[in-house]
Amino acid sequence: MKKLIQGIVEFRKGLTKQKRELFARLALGQRPDVLFIACSDSRVVPNLFASTEPGDLFVIRNMGNLIPPVESNDQENSVPSAIEFSVMTLNVSDIIVCGHSECGAMQALSQGVEKLTCPHLQSWLKYGEESLNKLRKGVVIDPSLSQHNQLSQVNVLVQMQHILSYPSVRERVEKKQLRVHGWWFDIAQADVYCYEQSLERFVLIDEKEAKLILERLG
Repeated sequence: MKKLIQGIVEFRKGLTKQKRELFARLALGQRPDVLFIACSDSRVVPNLFASTEPGDLFVIRNMGNLIPPVESNDQENSVPSAIEFSVMTLNVSDIIVCGHSECGAMQALSQGVEKLTCPHLQSWLKYGEESLNKLRKGVVIDPSLSQHNQLSQVNVLVQMQHILSYPSVRERVEKKQLRVHGWWFDIAQADVYCYEQSLERFVLIDEKEAKLILERLG
């Protein structure tokens, strides 16, 4: 807590005229380009590794970067409502589902959720069971990784399919008004990877890969 309080003081001291003007504009409304779906893990900070400014990302964060599919008919409404708002009201042009290495949610799934003492977490992780089943059936993207990290990568692809179950998302994707991407963050190396469908694997986003991505985006 002390670090947070001191951080606020330092933030106020470091506010430039340009930053104040940015926040003044943001007070009038937001127009983010991207819906970013990430894990709640404190080590995963999208604004840091993507070097974004306030107002650039509309962010959903939860345990395991999970997305309840439409057909789940669950009482969990926060994720679906945020998806609908970002797509139907904010009109984001891109959605990024970002998993990461050493994810506690993926480790819990790998080891068996029945071992957890947190009932709400047990219930929530059911949205990752499809990913675990795929891994057990031999769906592996990078066999060099540990099991829970393999699961984390497979989970990104499964959650991308879950988000496409939302009619508002699917319709815009089909009309080429919206794109869905899969990213994976390696905490130890501070590297970000994107899933390349043509290669069926995650590729490091370095200068070369970034150029290819930007060319595709037009």
